[in-house]
Amino acid sequence: MKNVLITGCSSGFGLETAKTFLDRGFRVIATMRNPREELFPASENLKVLPLDVTDLDSIAGLVEAAGPVDILVNNAGVGWLNALEGTPVEVIRKVFETNTIGVMALTQAFLPQFRARQSGMIVNVTSSVTLQPLHLLSVYTASKAAVNAFSESLALELAPFGIGVRIVLPGRAPTTDFGKNAAALSPTGMNVPMAYRELADGVFRQWAEAPADLVTHQQDVAAAVLQAATDPATPMRSPAGADARADMAALEKDTAIA
Repeated sequence: MKNVLITGCSSGFGLETAKTFLDRGFRVIATMRNPREELFPASENLKVLPLDVTDLDSIAGLVEAAGPVDILVNNAGVGWLNALEGTPVEVIRKVFETNTIGVMALTQAFLPQFRARQSGMIVNVTSSVTLQPLHLLSVYTASKAAVNAFSESLALELAPFGIGVRIVLPGRAPTTDFGKNAAALSPTGMNVPMAYRELADGVFRQWAEAPADLVTHQQDVAAAVLQAATDPATPMRSPAGADARADMAALEKDTAIA
């Protein structure tokens, strides 16, 4: 029975992914800033531990408390939606500290045990926004695109040690806490500057008019992460959700034409 450690399990993709691995008989280490065991069904295979991916002491404490880990799922992240002009530099730092540097720091902390065992799998959850340029997502997209590039390069250096790396790219998920978590990053929330209001209204209108089935559900991401973690034939990048799959197909078509 393998041990899987998943970050950002208090809600959304992380919570659903942790439950999915539990249902499949894995030993699950679910992490979140403030542990809440009541979110999960009672199980001898579950351990809920505190983690702040932006805090190196918190990461060190997790490595010690978690023990052996076979699969690391870097899911924790924060959202942000605004024009660059409406994004304070402090917010940019917070987004990158969590979405990018946090992934690198946690992965680095677990590599010694993976390398010693000559095995291990790392699954990094990024976003389908990295597949095409989108309005008001320059900062968020940059933080996730960096993880894509990091993952692909890391896979090369870890392959000689029997360690795999995969990327899961969810699409837009209206039922997650993306907006609430993003708004909490700044005292003024995600208030778009007046000069960009018309553009923003168009973005929100486009989302409202999008087909109801062209979104990503938590179960889509959990299934994609499970496959990436357990099936060696899984490609480096796996879209999760109907919209993400459509974006990936469009990108592949454009690339083939070019």
